[in-house]
Amino acid sequence: MQYKKYGKTGKDISVIGFGGMRFSKQGDGYDYDKCAEIVIKARQLGVNYFDTAPNYCEDNSELIMGHAFKSMEKGFYVSTKSSQKDGSKLRAQLELSLKRMNLEKVNFFHIWCILSMDDYRSRMVKGGAYETALRAKEEGLIEHIVFSTHCNGDEIETIVNEADFEGMTVGYNILNFPFRQKGLQAAYKKGLGVATMNPLGGGLIPQKADYFDFIRSSGDRTVVDAALRFNASHDEITTVLAGMSSVEEVVQNCKIGDNLKKLEEKKLKEIEGMLFNSMDKLCTGCRYCEHCPKKIPVSKYMLSYNNKILKNEQEVLNNLNGHWGIPPSGVKECIECGICEGKCTQHLPIISRLKEIGVWEDTL
Repeated sequence: MQYKKYGKTGKDISVIGFGGMRFSKQGDGYDYDKCAEIVIKARQLGVNYFDTAPNYCEDNSELIMGHAFKSMEKGFYVSTKSSQKDGSKLRAQLELSLKRMNLEKVNFFHIWCILSMDDYRSRMVKGGAYETALRAKEEGLIEHIVFSTHCNGDEIETIVNEADFEGMTVGYNILNFPFRQKGLQAAYKKGLGVATMNPLGGGLIPQKADYFDFIRSSGDRTVVDAALRFNASHDEITTVLAGMSSVEEVVQNCKIGDNLKKLEEKKLKEIEGMLFNSMDKLCTGCRYCEHCPKKIPVSKYMLSYNNKILKNEQEVLNNLNGHWGIPPSGVKECIECGICEGKCTQHLPIISRLKEIGVWEDTL
């Protein structure tokens, strides 16, 4: 496994990190022993950065990680998060995370999921999230305060330059890199470590492997290999978080970290030339939009809408019926309250897309 320095922290971090959001259920629940085997295998193959969060995997991810950590020798680093703005609530969540994972401290603690500049500033107020995290760091409960964001490049640049964070986690992949590239460069220039999430576009890249085959270079066995290598080859990126739900996936992804060769500039320009503006408008399936008061499964509709961008309207309806088993007519329950758009990490025009789907059902 190859390693990079995480900003100015002095820590050597594996270029492939373990994303703890993709553990699979067995029946009605999670088999902690089997899930822990996946984590332990990653450590054996050189992964030393393990990223988790409250609520991942129906609030089981931290517990699974803690179960695995009991069988792992020291030498790895743990990342977790809190989206709480209220200081006392963030402190309570931090203490619960430490208890769940049986840790004395969190190595990388994220001010989690900053969606806008207003959201960012609300975390920085007196008695708020950042100040509380800073006190916890002084007590030794946190080693490094970092942040997670879905803002655009200009916004990220402002956050990096205004605040005293030591690193960040950001959604970055072959589909959206022009959208956040400026922020990535700003973080690197200031000496922040950078972890990237969603390197496979929420699964869309492997699902549309034929379409995205142009990103492969010689030596890339699959589009997945190419997408991971695209991120890992950036000087600005310390570690690429790959969600792994099986030992086989761990082995495949770790091979990228073992044999990393940077993309040539010519290949990068070729990829850039084939991208088009709408590709930054694809849903990555993060599911933050699922707060609909009418119980509309918004993320499923938006993931299906990706087929409109990549294929056609009929494929959207086919995906809804065949893959998700939900009726296109469900979009007509939308009351346009805007909650989903406020939560959307990609800032997608969800309401108008739902309306489009409703029209297609009537006309196709």
